[in-house]
Amino acid sequence: MGKKLSISEKLAKRKYKKPNRLIYGIYKFIMLDMVSKKYNIKFNIIDDVNDCDGPCFVIFNHLSRIDHAYVMGATYPRVTNMIAGNNEFYRTKFSFIFGLNKVIPKKQYMADMQTIRAVSKIIKQGGCVTFAPEGLASDFGGNKPIVPGTSKMFKHFKVPVYLCYLEGQYLQNTKVCLDERYGETYATMSLLFTKEDVNRLSVGEMDDIINAKFRRDEYAWNKEKKIKWKTKGRICHRLEDLCYKCPKCGQEFTMKGEGDKIICSNCGNGATMDDYYQFHPFENAVIPESPLTWSEQERMDIIKEIRENPDYYFEDECTIGNLDEYKTVGENKTSFIVGEGKIWIDHKGLHYNGTRKGAPYEFHIDYEHLYTLITEVDMSYFNFYLNGEYFDIFPKHQTVWKFYLLVEEMHRYHVNFYKNFPWNDYMYEGLELGIDNKKDK
Repeated sequence: MGKKLSISEKLAKRKYKKPNRLIYGIYKFIMLDMVSKKYNIKFNIIDDVNDCDGPCFVIFNHLSRIDHAYVMGATYPRVTNMIAGNNEFYRTKFSFIFGLNKVIPKKQYMADMQTIRAVSKIIKQGGCVTFAPEGLASDFGGNKPIVPGTSKMFKHFKVPVYLCYLEGQYLQNTKVCLDERYGETYATMSLLFTKEDVNRLSVGEMDDIINAKFRRDEYAWNKEKKIKWKTKGRICHRLEDLCYKCPKCGQEFTMKGEGDKIICSNCGNGATMDDYYQFHPFENAVIPESPLTWSEQERMDIIKEIRENPDYYFEDECTIGNLDEYKTVGENKTSFIVGEGKIWIDHKGLHYNGTRKGAPYEFHIDYEHLYTLITEVDMSYFNFYLNGEYFDIFPKHQTVWKFYLLVEEMHRYHVNFYKNFPWNDYMYEGLELGIDNKKDK
């Protein structure tokens, strides 16, 4: 009997080709047709990917856990190969179906030659590859910058690139509450880059175009559309995971979201939120326009704080999780708990000191190698890859979003290849710029 292959070895040996049309059709029926009525999906096909007689890419702005179903609906009956997070292949509920549908694994925010080789095989077969250049579903109802250099792949393969632009999916599946909420959602398919565009434009120009096309504020959009959502009376449930700092008294981790209210336990500042995702502040309260603008103010506070304090330090207690190469993770979990200790961040990087698999363990990651964090399921924990290995970090307190902001803004201050958007330059006005920006001056 031969040696039992690990999950990563099986993925490395997998032969990638276009999905079987029958299996793909069944998957599409289960994922989309059975739920389309409750999601109230509106498709708008401006340019049909089925009219493309050769290989192509379809990219989409990543708003929720179920975005791939919308992309499948917008591209059907053409079969596509989706790119998904590598760690998802270690989860029981995804590993089998992803294998059947020839989904391509990718380690988020890492160079992954296995992914490029798989994509190359699909493109050579005349296939269609779909993926989200942001690398992660939205945490706050807006878009993240795409992974820098995404368009290098487009320049390499020289095939058309389509855009499936999504609207409403974050409000349907937020990262702070795992309830599905029903209102109206939209998916618009159009041609973003022709072959000629791909040859003519630089990588930087294409990346900039994608970031601008992805620009998104779900709350402002819904205010204009006036869509009422079915929220089960829990529209503010765990909203403090995102809105962790009181905008009136300035205390952190004193906000509590429950039912249709979010309230500061320190000063009583708060608001209700209606089923249109609109805040209604209490009398004399100080409440931002939306959770998105609230999170932007928290980012601005951190931008200022880390520049004012060269000894800046923030910590929390935590447990850590890793994957097992020989068994998948069930029960909606993403890893197996392997240790506990302290996680902290400073101007040098993200650090851990504690235990792992019964022995003392520590790690230190600088901002050359870490520029953002993954929130795989919700905002109760965060994830990243360290030397190619997947880690879950489960903080003891509601500190995930603060760690997330700190990693991004420490990176921008000290390294800055994962740049913020030009329309967010106001956040840095009057402050010392990041190192890359300083070199440009």
